[in-house]
Amino acid sequence: MPDDLERRCGTCARFVRVFETVADTGEVRRQGECLLGVWPAPLFETSTCSQWVRKGQFQPRPPGRPRAPRAAPPRAPAESPRAPLELPEDLLDMDADEFRRVLRYVIRDELGLAEVTLAGKWEGGEIILKPGKEGVQDKRIPIDALFHKVVMLRDKLRVLEQKINAHPKLADEDKVQLQQYVTGCYGSLTTFNVLFADRDDQFVGQKSDE
Repeated sequence: MPDDLERRCGTCARFVRVFETVADTGEVRRQGECLLGVWPAPLFETSTCSQWVRKGQFQPRPPGRPRAPRAAPPRAPAESPRAPLELPEDLLDMDADEFRRVLRYVIRDELGLAEVTLAGKWEGGEIILKPGKEGVQDKRIPIDALFHKVVMLRDKLRVLEQKINAHPKLADEDKVQLQQYVTGCYGSLTTFNVLFADRDDQFVGQKSDE
């Protein structure tokens, strides 16, 4: 078998890492790997390939067209220096505890979470849970403790409502649907409206269309 065979891997310039094996018949066979990875190793010298290039006859690719230099991105206009922030003198005179109290009040007021007052007639009162089974002791709960939990629940619902309205990834239809669930929660809690001293602090459920 002549060594110089057209289209054979053994004569291809990309036929690399060659090693020889001797068959039982005494025939020496040359194996190798393809530099392009066209076929998985090992490749035999008798294999053929359309990417064949005779050894010593590599032709370099024609040089590509020179790329035009990229224009530098326009620089953002320099920002004018900001005026220093001036705080009111009354804030500067506050100590840390007083500042926290004022900040807490502003946040609660902004979220609609201002202090809520228990109706006077319930002050000092108790809620008595009387079991239906005889011989079981009654459960007494101070009304102000229950009122505190109801107010916390109301505040969390209001915060949830604001978060739903301001959420950037929720579609309007999703916001309306979630708002309906919140309104349903308000409606379920209207039983506790008798505990509020101020009518504006009470729960408001779904209003009927007139």
